[in-house]
Amino acid sequence: MAAFNLNTPFFNHRKVLSSIKIGTAPVVSLPMLPQTLPDSTAFTINNTLSTRKPVDKKDIVNNTGGKFGKFGGKYVPETLITSLARLEAEFNLVLHDSEFQEELTTALRDYVGRETPLYFAQRLTNHYKNSEGEGPEIYLKREDLNHGGAHKINNAIAQAMIAKRMGRKSIVAATGAGQHGVATAAACAKLSLDCTIFMGATDMEKQASNVLLMKHLGAEVEAVDGTFKDASSEAIRAWVGNLKTRYYLAGTAVGPHPCPSMVREFQSIIGKETRKQGMEKWGGRPDILVACIGSGSNALGLFHEFIKDEDVRLIGVEAAGFGLDSGKHAATLTRGDVGVYHGAMSYLLQDEEGQILGPHSIGARVSRGWTGGELFKRNRSGRVSYCN
Repeated sequence: MAAFNLNTPFFNHRKVLSSIKIGTAPVVSLPMLPQTLPDSTAFTINNTLSTRKPVDKKDIVNNTGGKFGKFGGKYVPETLITSLARLEAEFNLVLHDSEFQEELTTALRDYVGRETPLYFAQRLTNHYKNSEGEGPEIYLKREDLNHGGAHKINNAIAQAMIAKRMGRKSIVAATGAGQHGVATAAACAKLSLDCTIFMGATDMEKQASNVLLMKHLGAEVEAVDGTFKDASSEAIRAWVGNLKTRYYLAGTAVGPHPCPSMVREFQSIIGKETRKQGMEKWGGRPDILVACIGSGSNALGLFHEFIKDEDVRLIGVEAAGFGLDSGKHAATLTRGDVGVYHGAMSYLLQDEEGQILGPHSIGARVSRGWTGGELFKRNRSGRVSYCN
């Protein structure tokens, strides 16, 4: 689920306590980290302090119309308001529908393969120990072991179930690295729904194996001239063209409400399992959670459960590309400006005229020119720290 970088000031000058297994090992540059970590992993450092009661469902669901301060919201044409209102009503209904929740739990267990392990990375832990043998205990939340190879299916299977419940016959979605496309195709295959995935031509060349897998799962893959942002525009356009039978399955924490709230809710199982597994493994919460930041689905999935646990530090890592001053990066929260895109207000990489700039990262999944409004609100409040 995430890449991580220990070459940051967050790991310096922290006092070592026997009950908090954090070390003061020298900072090591990113190239020295193992190069074969799976794309879908989360990084945690454990803590043996007392636990706090898990967040209640009423605290998880956003009841502010998708607004996080001035960010988020629903900036769409009037023709979409009714459809989004129906989707929001259905979303709120299934959260309290025992039959739906039971079906989702079964699908997550038997089809997706949850719960995923919280794996103790022994060799990586040893790598960061100092001369006195002190250092962080590093755990990886193995979301790469889900069906489809990523965290994306947590949300895709739930939204596909909602679509079928609403009588929709066809699913449209956009994908960048192909992980959301594979997840959506897998969900549609299970539920006998037609599936069309829009993908940038550049990304299709980079991720040919994922394109093949989507097709094997029965999806139609439409090439779009451009990258993920262009594919997203085409998917939304296809949805708007037939609101009665099509369902737009969002995979990112970006877009008009309730799409980001749905993604966050269905991905929050990552953090819930992490809390439970931490209790089982060391009897407490992690000290630090680290997740990469693309558009925000995996980070919110891990962070949301721990938002109210002030003693758990949350760190998001953005892709700096060739450097923040190079103009070739994907550090939206660090170098972006406020704007409205794809139906929501957020921070965007844009030029002086408000045109979206092409982000850059060697990792297609984190190469995004915009990030969800909730993550920026957490940044402003200081609850989540960001580095690149």
